[in-house]
Amino acid sequence: MTEYKIRPGTEQDIDFLWEMLYQSIFIEDGEAKPSRKILNEPDIIKYLCNWGRRGDIALIAADSGENPIGAIWTRLFDDTNKTYGYIDKNTPVLSMAILQDYRGKGIGTLLLLEMIRKAENAGFTSLSLSVAPKNPALRLYERQGFVKVGINGTSWDMVTTFHIKR
Repeated sequence: MTEYKIRPGTEQDIDFLWEMLYQSIFIEDGEAKPSRKILNEPDIIKYLCNWGRRGDIALIAADSGENPIGAIWTRLFDDTNKTYGYIDKNTPVLSMAILQDYRGKGIGTLLLLEMIRKAENAGFTSLSLSVAPKNPALRLYERQGFVKVGINGTSWDMVTTFHIKR
């Protein structure tokens, strides 16, 4: 079995995060992938533009050779700067992608569980996301307690609330 390592994202990972943002755009089988220019669209660029502000958290999955193969990140938004998956200003919006050759190997589960732990430790009480209902990742999110709370275009807004230990 191949070993995968999860590590905190750093400034040096920003180019890989942009690649993962592109990879996170769900395209149904048989449809053409959009041009990378889509990353400059206002509703897309805000997921990573000016990375490093309060609430920005990234984790990188790497293979045994330390090569990045997937990423998960969260970012806070507010009522004046909403995006897909936005719930409220205190709920970070989660994004995740795994390189095609590494999907279906449990890496997404590892990343998601670690991000939930990090978000809880940072004092957040919930996470939200946006996912296309035909995206296989939907099952992963549901297994980790995310529930549908709305529809935005063709995607579902989902949220999970943490069980706060007192």
